[in-house]
Amino acid sequence: MFFFFSHEPSRRFGSSTNTIMSDYNEDQIAEFRDAFALFDRSGEGKIQYCQCGDLMRALGMNPTNAEVDKLLGNPRKDEMQSKYLDFEQFLPMFHAISKCKELGSLEEFVEGLRVFDKDGNGTVMAAELRHVLGTLGEKMSEDEIEQLLAGHEDGNGCINYEDLVNQILSG
Repeated sequence: MFFFFSHEPSRRFGSSTNTIMSDYNEDQIAEFRDAFALFDRSGEGKIQYCQCGDLMRALGMNPTNAEVDKLLGNPRKDEMQSKYLDFEQFLPMFHAISKCKELGSLEEFVEGLRVFDKDGNGTVMAAELRHVLGTLGEKMSEDEIEQLLAGHEDGNGCINYEDLVNQILSG
């Protein structure tokens, strides 16, 4: 039978919640708790497993779905909706992601998109970018892709990828 942390999240990550909390100042902990509370739909101090990645992203991290699943113990799809974790269980997971995952730099993202710049003019075909975003790596839905690319496509069906990356990184 699958279980998450039992009652000791520190065993899973090798640090106690108190040790992890000492890595953050009071304002940061308050921000984490406030964000957690926004995701707590029931008001019982818990969030669903399926909300964990979204909460981390809301707090500035960018874990892949696979990384979140691994931290949660690779739950079955139905468990993502039916299992819950509290703040004391969430914090070590957030800490683990924040320690191993640095946000890529503008230059790294631009370099990655430059591969698709066939003319070397700082643009990529919007159709090709849509295809890549929907089929490779962490696949995005059509709605997510359209929301991301909204307002970036020029009259020729191209997107200035440096402008796009700047907008994404600026939040």
